[in-house]
Amino acid sequence: MTPTVPVALQWRSGRHETITASPDESILEAADVAGVGLPFGCRTGVCGTCTARCLEGEITHRRKPRALKGRHLANDYVLPCIATPASDCTLEVGADVRADLFENPWR
Repeated sequence: MTPTVPVALQWRSGRHETITASPDESILEAADVAGVGLPFGCRTGVCGTCTARCLEGEITHRRKPRALKGRHLANDYVLPCIATPASDCTLEVGADVRADLFENPWR
């Protein structure tokens, strides 16, 4: 049996869900299996629609997360579509997390 790792998902609205992910599935895939909807687009790490922030624990990207810049990675942003948990972890998820990465020049 493949070991699984708990992944806590938190939305800014206060919603919380905990799923489990195996080392051979992405966090997005594990959420889908658990019936938990997360935003996504490409499923390949290019669009950034699924961007989340790792609050606790460690994740590993299956390949280079092209939608994230170095400063985003340094600030613990991850792409659940290509990320697998390396330990128990907690992610802040939802569309508003991705919005944090982009500043509106008109404000």
